[in-house]
Amino acid sequence: MSKQVKTAASRRKFLTGASAAATGAAITGFPMISVAQSPIVIKMQGSWGAADIFNDMAQMYVKRVNDMSGGRLRIDYLLAGAVVKPFEVMDAVSRGVLDGGHTVPVYWYGKSKVASLFGSGPINGCDAQQTLAWIYNGGGIELYRELLAKLGLNAVGFFAFPMPTQPLGWFKKPVTSGAAMKGLKYRTVGLAADLMQQMGARVTQLPGGEIIPAMEKGVIEAFEYNNPTSDMRFGAQDVAKNYMLGSFHQAMEFFEIIFNTKKWESIPKDLQAILQYGVEAASASNFWMAMDNYSRDLQVLKDKHKVNILRTPKSVFQDQLKAWDVVSKKLQDEDPFFKKVVASQLAWAKRVAYYMFMNEADYRMGFEHVFKTKLPT
Repeated sequence: MSKQVKTAASRRKFLTGASAAATGAAITGFPMISVAQSPIVIKMQGSWGAADIFNDMAQMYVKRVNDMSGGRLRIDYLLAGAVVKPFEVMDAVSRGVLDGGHTVPVYWYGKSKVASLFGSGPINGCDAQQTLAWIYNGGGIELYRELLAKLGLNAVGFFAFPMPTQPLGWFKKPVTSGAAMKGLKYRTVGLAADLMQQMGARVTQLPGGEIIPAMEKGVIEAFEYNNPTSDMRFGAQDVAKNYMLGSFHQAMEFFEIIFNTKKWESIPKDLQAILQYGVEAASASNFWMAMDNYSRDLQVLKDKHKVNILRTPKSVFQDQLKAWDVVSKKLQDEDPFFKKVVASQLAWAKRVAYYMFMNEADYRMGFEHVFKTKLPT
């Protein structure tokens, strides 16, 4: 065979092999191109009714995750009560009845009052922003995971939205001192219930959707929920006209976004990262939404609904501090883990709150100067 013939045969063999390889690759890749991969679906329920701004905030998280996941992951969000009651979300997630939940730790603090240290407590000088920093940078998240393990809860959780101080609440008559809380049938949740009981109140713990019916039936005489927008949307202004702002009972709180552990571990790492860091994105957007809505709706309550907007008297704050000292000591004496979490928070607050108090501008002074108005103390 001549050199020219050998070269032509070799070329034909190469082209035939290459063509076969290309055809094989096309066949192998064909199903991936023609059949879209089904997304991983997370069935998540919130603890919030359709009208609550908290439901809007939960949807902000869901949208961010769904948008970032490129169709590979989808959260299907359900309203409170769709599968379980608001206070049952953690249990449902732990058991796998739900894949995820958007709730608050105080709704399951009946399992351990330590849970409320990640929600409606503590009182140590730190605000919600600084306490959220403790959770992520001061060892709080590790203590939270330790708590879940101690309780046998099969959940992975993250925290979002450092909530502004929650008002003392709605009253038929203004509260002029801590003594006025004695015997009052009052709604709150978490460690705030322990605090108010120590002050003499008769506390009932209810989810948001049950507050107004309980007020109308006389089951409660006064209540707090969270903020001007949520309160106005469920009709607080229709059952009471005195709205007292400022309190230590829930000076901070956060959303708890949770996932069933088995479900979480089945999700690829890059999608886990979207779920985790989507919490941080939603946390910021939730706060911005809160500032806009809470401030506007407070004015609507005042101007349109003729609600009497009052600042809680300093004497009430002082009585709350005294009550907290008693509650905190009792719970620390009873539960070494409660004491461990409080110790971590106090160590954090001693330096972080000190820094903030020493460094912050006097914003109140600035406001009063610019608007030529004296705010109540």
